[in-house]
Parts: sequence; structure tokens; C-alpha cells
Amino acid sequence: MTATSKRISRFPEPMLVLVTGGAASGKSELAERIVCELAKGKPMLYVAAMETESEEAQKRIARHRALRAGKGFTTLEHAKRFDTMTVPDGYAAALFECMSNALANEMFSPDGAGEHWEQSIVSGIRALQASCEHVVVVSNDIFTDGVTYDEWTMRYLHALGRMNQLLAAQADWVVESVCGIPIVHKKRENI
Repeated sequence: MTATSKRISRFPEPMLVLVTGGAASGKSELAERIVCELAKGKPMLYVAAMETESEEAQKRIARHRALRAGKGFTTLEHAKRFDTMTVPDGYAAALFECMSNALANEMFSPDGAGEHWEQSIVSGIRALQASCEHVVVVSNDIFTDGVTYDEWTMRYLHALGRMNQLLAAQADWVVESVCGIPIVHKKRENI
């Protein structure tokens, strides 16, 4: 057991955890470890927010399924309109993977929430918190490349920054995965 997981296991109260990181930074694996530790052998829910239309998406989904294999997760595939998501009861911990996909789906899919993306996603996270003892949300750090993008991409980046700020403000623990190394940015007392 790592020092990070020892800190998590010591805190039995319900938690909201935000895990961020760049592409291929190890954030998904870290988030899964955190959820498994928080659940302590009890049932876990995995909310998969990626749409499955592209070949690249299919490859990423297959990789994430392989990472979760044998760990005891039940998968709920829900890619948009999180304000309509029905969360089944009976799960000790939930993993929401990932905020960047959920946001893109809500903002840009014809049947997404559109301009009501924030309310929809916040509603979904609250539904998870109401049904699961612990919730871990994965998001991306895609803000440091220094590039100015087209208007739609910049709107998306600002919206993702807004969601990350909202989640970080509410979270009990915020951790960033950098090259597979967890860097804790915020922690509840005694963690």
C-alpha cells in the first residue's frame, strides 16, 4: 500500500475526489486505485462518459476496460444529459471518467445539454454523490500548451476550466497525476 493510499484509507467519511492530469499521465489508473481503496471491497460503479463512434474512442474504451477488468466495477455508460442519469443504489464508490468527454458531449452533441452543460453535469455528479458514498471524478489538464485555438475550442477550454474549478472547490481531495506520480493539491484535514 502506498503512502497516498494509506492517507485515503484512514478517512472513512464520504469523499469527493478530483483526479487531473495530462494525456497518458496515469490519471485513470490512479483514479481506479483510489476508488478501489475507498470502496474497501464493496461494489463500485464506473460511469463511462465517452461516446463510442470513432475508432480511436473504441481503442481507448478497450484500454480502460482492460484496466478495470477483474476489479469489481459495474459500468454505467452515460455519455451526455447527465441531468437525466439514473444512478443505481448500492455502490460504495463511483468513478466518473471523464469530465473532458462529458463536457464535449454536452456542449457539442446535437442531443447534449448545449448551453445548459454546467447544470447537467453538476446534476449528474450530485446524483452520484446521493447514491454512492465516495465519488472520484477524472478530468484533463489541457491548458498548458500555450496555443490559441479557434473560438469553439477556446469556449470548450474555458468551460473545462470552469468545471475543474467547481469540482476542485467542492472536492475533499484534489490530486494531479504527473508521469504516474500523484501530486496532492488539496486534501481534507487528517488525510
